[in-house]
Amino acid sequence: MDQLRLPRIGRLYSHFIFFRRLIVVFLVGFALTASGQDLRLPEAVEMGIANYGNVVAKGKYALAANERTSEVVRTYLPSVSMAAQQSYGTINGQFGPLFGLNGFAGSSGPYREEQSWNAAFGALYFVNVNWEVFSFGRRKRDIETANAQARELQEDYEQELFQHKVKISSAYLNLLASQRLLVSQQKNLSRAKIFYDNVSARVRNGLMPGVDSALARAEVSRARITLNQVKEQVKTQNNRLIEFMGGELQNYLADTTFITTVPKSMIQEIAEMAPSEEHPAKTFMQSRINTSEQLEGAARSRYFPSITALGVYQARASGVNPDYATDPTSFSNDYLDGINPSRQNYLIGLGFVWNLTNISVASKRLAAQELITEGLQEESRALDLEIETMDDAANARLLYALDTYKEAPRQVDAAQAAYRQRIALYENGLTTLTDVTTALYTLNRAETDRDIAFTNLWQALLMKAAATGDFDLFLNEFK
Repeated sequence: MDQLRLPRIGRLYSHFIFFRRLIVVFLVGFALTASGQDLRLPEAVEMGIANYGNVVAKGKYALAANERTSEVVRTYLPSVSMAAQQSYGTINGQFGPLFGLNGFAGSSGPYREEQSWNAAFGALYFVNVNWEVFSFGRRKRDIETANAQARELQEDYEQELFQHKVKISSAYLNLLASQRLLVSQQKNLSRAKIFYDNVSARVRNGLMPGVDSALARAEVSRARITLNQVKEQVKTQNNRLIEFMGGELQNYLADTTFITTVPKSMIQEIAEMAPSEEHPAKTFMQSRINTSEQLEGAARSRYFPSITALGVYQARASGVNPDYATDPTSFSNDYLDGINPSRQNYLIGLGFVWNLTNISVASKRLAAQELITEGLQEESRALDLEIETMDDAANARLLYALDTYKEAPRQVDAAQAAYRQRIALYENGLTTLTDVTTALYTLNRAETDRDIAFTNLWQALLMKAAATGDFDLFLNEFK
């Protein structure tokens, strides 16, 4: 009679285990949803490019370079200065050499045999205009160099923006993979616990040896340790994503709606795409070369002279009268007498300046800049090779990831069937606990491989987008 009841009890217990698994899976999903804020990949990218310090900083540098270009353009305008000076003092003069050092200036007046302390007001008003009307191309070169530097910083910003989008997406996919692994490990722990409960009940009833209970308990511990390791990985990936997003610390729940589907674009067509000539890394490198070439031209322009137009209008006032040299009393202490202009002058002309020493200095500057240009060209060739090899690796990874994506569910189905079979055999005393443990490990590994395979397909697509320089190739999949 007892022998007839055992299979029936086994079936009832199997049904109990099945429903318990459903409840555990539901609770795990609910716990994950409640533990973090839902976040879609496009939202993460938008937050990252708006908040991340390096991206924002390089955007500011690009804007600053545009302002610098406007500054250089405006240096072409003539230099116009106005000044007004009013002073009070003596006007003793003396014969002898004198050089104005660091803005040194003094009073001027007639030479007398003795010191005089007679003082009066005086004033000077002038307008001065200097305009480098012809510089043999130097000013034009300066403007072109400033424009090239502005383009370089703008391309640097665009490259940083592109690279950061890729980093955010990769971090997001890593978080998604770790969260899916967390669910798989929760399921694995649940299976281990249920199996342990089953084995413990049979051991207590004397149907199984006591060592089976110890081995099943060890499997529970191993599953729990693995689960803790995955939880740590989830936290690490979550914080890594927050770092790239430039946001506050909190737990995010990645969107899983797309991970079990293949990209909408044809994988084979994507793999045949070649890297774009407008790749942000390439355009940035070319802008660096262009800037260096413009600096070469700027150095050459320092060989030549400049022609400057100048004009001065000057008005002077003094409280000392013209006959003061013969009549020491002919001066006035009145303020208005001293500041009212009584003499005016103007001057216009052209100046030709050629600093021959600049030729020697500029030749060395030119030689150094030419070497820098050659070095940048070598960097450009190395970058082209790097992008080419990255694209080739991305193509291979994309095709292999697609094959693995298709194969992974078959492995899970087979592992689940094997696990169920081993459980049934064990419950009927037809196999050992070692075989069940092996089947449990195989199923856990298959589920892990499936989670990784699903994520790897999208990581491969992201890698292809990074190699081609077209991030929309990846982002359009989420629109």
